[in-house]
Formats: sequence, structure tokens, C-alpha cells
Amino acid sequence: MTHQRILRRARGPLAAALAAGVVVPVTAGAVPATAVPAVTCTSDRTGLGAELAKDITASLKGRKATTALVVHDRTTNTHCGLRATQQFDSASVVKVTVLATLLWDAGKTNRELTERETDLATAMITKSDNASTSALWKQLGRTKVGGFLKAAGMTRTVPGAKGSWGLTQITAQDEQRLLSLITAKNTVLSADSRAFILDRMSEVVPSQRWGVPAGAPATATVQVKNGWLQRTTHGWRVHSVGAFTGKGHDYTITVLTYDDKTMDDGINTIQAVARAVHKDLVRAGA
Repeated sequence: MTHQRILRRARGPLAAALAAGVVVPVTAGAVPATAVPAVTCTSDRTGLGAELAKDITASLKGRKATTALVVHDRTTNTHCGLRATQQFDSASVVKVTVLATLLWDAGKTNRELTERETDLATAMITKSDNASTSALWKQLGRTKVGGFLKAAGMTRTVPGAKGSWGLTQITAQDEQRLLSLITAKNTVLSADSRAFILDRMSEVVPSQRWGVPAGAPATATVQVKNGWLQRTTHGWRVHSVGAFTGKGHDYTITVLTYDDKTMDDGINTIQAVARAVHKDLVRAGA
């Protein structure tokens, strides 16, 4: 189902419930930014940091969404950030954290996932299935999710209460930490666990492959997970996280937004940022 059809079929509280799998209180919502910070970038490649900062800033010009982002390219040791520590309602991007928690917990006793767990995890990531997510969230519980967050160093991520996984509070910085764990050797996730997560993210259904893949080089392997959620305050939350690997590519992009008037507004903002990032990294030979 395309995001346009989702938008037509579900609006208001129903859309929020479908997107996040929760009943949304009308008084809740993310806290707006009090100032407009600048995009900051650093890089070991001469001129790349300045170019990225300029082009990302230009991609956001005139857009009304509150946007946070983190970009990291290992090849050129490039980092970009904007509102990296500001919290957002997670919507469905938290599903990558749920899967990572499941694999981390199983790894502590060296057990394989059951067939049921594998099926739930696959549906949760590739189709963004909410019922599968709720089943795994209930199985794990906030204690195990919190244990993984601590092990992962995702210190500003707060699990949603009472089964409301879609209202988990996330930051672009913590999502970057998660993507880093998924894409490089570490002591938190095994090689098999990382491969499992990346494989599922690479198999997301075509209708949900919008967002940070926009403008990605054809030679890159694209792994993505998106989230979208409408609430009565601050409009739509639309997020996209992705890893771009293989054939010389080794970078990750996180873009989180709220204050979007429509879901398409959020998608367009994310894709404008992504195109600027991909263009500059490809030009630099990253």
C-alpha cells in the first residue's frame, strides 16, 4: 500500500493508531524547538563538511517541519548533525530497536530465534506490521528493551509506556548509534544478528522504500526503515533511517521530522535532505 493510499484511508486519531499501534492522548506531543540551530558537519575529506552543511541547509530552506538529522560516513570520517539530541515520537522506526533487542536478548543465551519470532520480526520490518511489533514488544517487555538501550549506549531513548511502542522517545543521535551497531563489528550484536537486521531492512516492501533512499547511488545496497504518525499536536511525525553499504559505500542517514502538515510534506523534507547527502558523498568518492 502506498503512503498516499494510507493517507486517504486513515486520518486523525485513526491514522495515529494505525501508524504507531497505540491510542494517542490528545494532550501529548513532542516539545518544539526554541531556536533554529545550524547544520554542522566535519570531515577528513577537504571541503566535504562545508559542502554538506551548505547543501543540507539549502534542502531545508522554506520547509516548516522541525527536522533532526545525523549523517555518518565511515570512508571519509564525515559527521553531520542537526538537533541530534532532541526527542521525537518514534512511530515505526522503533521497530529496528525492537528487532535488535530480540536478537541481543537471544544472543545472551546463544539461542536461535524461533520460527514464530522470525516470522514476526520479518513482518515487523519488511511490512511495518503493527500486530507483529506489539507481540514482540509484549514478549520482551520494557525491562529487556531498556537493557538493550543501555548496552547500545542509546541513553536518550525512552521506551513507550503500557505497550505504546510507537510513542517511544528517540533522538537522531541514538538512531545513529543503533545504525552504527548494525553496520560494524561490536560486542552488543553478533555478526549473524547484524546480518539478519540488515537483510530485513533491505527487503522492505517497495511502497515503504521512500525517505533516505532517495537519490542513493545505484551501486549501494539500501537498508531502510520508516515511520509515520499523525497526532493532534505538531501534526505528522515522519521519519526515515537507513544504511548504505557495499561497493565502497559505508554510510548511514537518519532524518526525523514533526510539525508536518501532511505525511507527504514529511517525506518530501526527508528526501530533499537525502538527495543532498547522497550527491555530496558520491561526488567526494565516499
